[in-house]
Amino acid sequence: MCTLFAPYFAQMRRISLHFSLSNFLWPLIFSFSILFGLILYRLATYKYFYSKVISMNEVLMFRQADDDKQVIAMWLHDKAPGTQRIYRIDVARFLSFAGKPLGAITIGDVQAFADTLECAPATKARILAAAKSLFGFAKRIGYIRFDVSAAIKLPKVKETLGERILSEGDISRMIALEPDDRNRVMLKLLYLSGMRVSELCRLMWRDVQSDTNGIYITIFGKGGKTRTILLDNHIYKDLVSVRGSSGPNDPVFRSHKGGFLDPSQVWRIVRSAARRAGIDVDVSPHWFRHAHASHALDRGCPIHLVQATLGHASVATTGRYLHARPNDSSARYLCGM
Repeated sequence: MCTLFAPYFAQMRRISLHFSLSNFLWPLIFSFSILFGLILYRLATYKYFYSKVISMNEVLMFRQADDDKQVIAMWLHDKAPGTQRIYRIDVARFLSFAGKPLGAITIGDVQAFADTLECAPATKARILAAAKSLFGFAKRIGYIRFDVSAAIKLPKVKETLGERILSEGDISRMIALEPDDRNRVMLKLLYLSGMRVSELCRLMWRDVQSDTNGIYITIFGKGGKTRTILLDNHIYKDLVSVRGSSGPNDPVFRSHKGGFLDPSQVWRIVRSAARRAGIDVDVSPHWFRHAHASHALDRGCPIHLVQATLGHASVATTGRYLHARPNDSSARYLCGM
C-alpha cells in the first residue's frame, strides 16, 4: 500500500516545498522592489531640486556685478588706501596687457603676462598676487565660472628682511641729527612704537593718554584692528613740546597746512634723516618698524609682546625677525680654517 502511494506523497512534498519557498521569496522580492523604487524616486527628486538650487545660485551670484570695473571696485572696497592704490595700478597693468574682459582671459594670458614682467622678484610676486586675488574674488561672487589664475604659482622670493634692519646706532644718529623738532619727535615715536606710517599719519591727540604707568597710544591699524601700546613717559614730554594749541581731534603731527600728514611726506623726512646720518641706502619709514622688532627681540623681549605691539595677526610674522639676524649659528662652533 505504501509502495503504491509513494510517488504521490513525494510529488505532494515537492509541491508543498515550492509553495513554502514562494510564500517566503515573493514578499521579500516585492519589498525590495518597493525600496528600490523609492530610492530611485528620491535620487531623481534630489537631482532636480539640486539643479534648481544651483541654477538659482548662479543667477543670484551673477547679478553681484555687471562689468569688470564694478568687480574691481567691490574687490578693493575693504582694503587699506595704500593697498587699493597699489593693487589698482597692478591690475590695470595686467588688464591692459590682456586686452580683454576678465571672463575671456585664459591661463595662457596670465602666463604670458608673467613672462613679460621684468622687475624684482618681490614686485613680480606682488603683481601676480594682485591678479590672483582679483580672479579669486570674481569667482567667489559668481562673476566668472573658472579661476584661471589658480594654476599660476607665485615666484619664490628671497628673504631680504635682514637688509632692511637698521642698527641701534643708525637709528640714534637719524634721530639726533634731525634739526626740526616735530620731525625729531616723529622719528622717535616711529621707532619706539613700531607703528606703520599710515597709523602715524592718522594719529590724533585723543589717541594719546598718559598716567603714572606711562603713555598709552591707541592705534586703529591694518585690517580695521585696534590695539593699545604702552610707552615710557619721556616720549609724552616730547610730544607735548610740539603740541601747541592742538585739540583732541587734531593730528599729533600736523602738516604745514594744519591737516593730517600724507605718508609721502613722512617718507621724505625719513630719507633726508638717513642721508644726514650717512646711510646710503633707500630707507623707508617701515624700516623703523623692522628695527623696533629686531632690537626688542635682541634685548630679550617676549615674542608675543612684540607681536601685540606691532599688531601682527600671526606670531609667525613676528618670528621672521628672529631668523633675519640670528644671534648664534652652528658655524661659530667650528674651528677656524
